[in-house]
Amino acid sequence: MSSRRDHLIEQYAADIKGKFGQTPDMDLLTKVTIGLGPAIYNMDSSKVSGTDDSELETVKKNFLQKKLGLTDGPLLMEGIKSVINTYGA
Repeated sequence: MSSRRDHLIEQYAADIKGKFGQTPDMDLLTKVTIGLGPAIYNMDSSKVSGTDDSELETVKKNFLQKKLGLTDGPLLMEGIKSVINTYGA
């Protein structure tokens, strides 16, 4: 029997294939999904408003810097906005 998380991982993989034309690394996708914790189950916290600067700043600080260990700088926000402009949010 599949768990709710497994179902979401399958959905995320389908989105990656459909929207980006890429085959996801399922081990990495699973680890990222687990790392996101309970936020994936809440509709509001599972989405990011691409037009809300405070939400984008939260993504930058809490995910890119804290979770991924990236160094702060203008390129981080440029990267976020590039993804939003290319794929939507």
